[in-house]
Amino acid sequence: MVMVALHLGSGLATAEHVATLLAVLLDIDGTLVDSNDAHARAWEYALLHFGHDIAFEKLRGLIGKGGDKLLAEAVGIDAESPHGKQIDQLRGRTFMRDYLPRLRPFPKARELLLRLREDGLLLVVATSAKRSEMAALLEVCEASDVIHAHTSSDDAENSKPDPDILQAALQKAKVSASESSMLGDTPYDVEAARRCGMGTVAVRSGGWGDVALEGALAIYADVGDLLAHYEQSPFARRPG
Repeated sequence: MVMVALHLGSGLATAEHVATLLAVLLDIDGTLVDSNDAHARAWEYALLHFGHDIAFEKLRGLIGKGGDKLLAEAVGIDAESPHGKQIDQLRGRTFMRDYLPRLRPFPKARELLLRLREDGLLLVVATSAKRSEMAALLEVCEASDVIHAHTSSDDAENSKPDPDILQAALQKAKVSASESSMLGDTPYDVEAARRCGMGTVAVRSGGWGDVALEGALAIYADVGDLLAHYEQSPFARRPG
């Protein structure tokens, strides 16, 4: 049986919050598409190619942060240095060539997005992925036609868990943080949203449990679980 754990004690998921909700900022990796392991494997390969033997588990725990922060934390390399750019370029080619063709969306990902749109919510992608990877991942989950706007790591100076990408997404959607919520799978999503002044609805499908996702408005097993419990979720429209 799929279980949902609700964490509504923060007070953000109030009736007033639901009534003023205009936009949902979407993460993709680990949220809509089962891709976190693939990203970690691509980083592992690229780093090893350049002589950095970093355990998969360490890299896996950093997925969800921007590549600049991952390189700095995993091996102390500046992503803007020639060496950092070489590693990232190989990682990107490896991910797109070897892993992307095998990726699949989480069940009911598109259906959930359609349900959110039916409620009149703007859907704005706010991801740490690069723009080319983001576009390909949206194709994987058949979401390109339901997204109103998108931002990627190319649109922000600082990557998650800094709030820059979310702030850029809000500007594109022309909504405020108080009118928005994040849908994500990592503690970095929760932190970035908090620093931006909004709440997060979290899913465990990215590999993090309830303790790591503490502070979210609600936590679900995956997007299918969220859709199944949609009427009780922080996204649902409720009569005044």
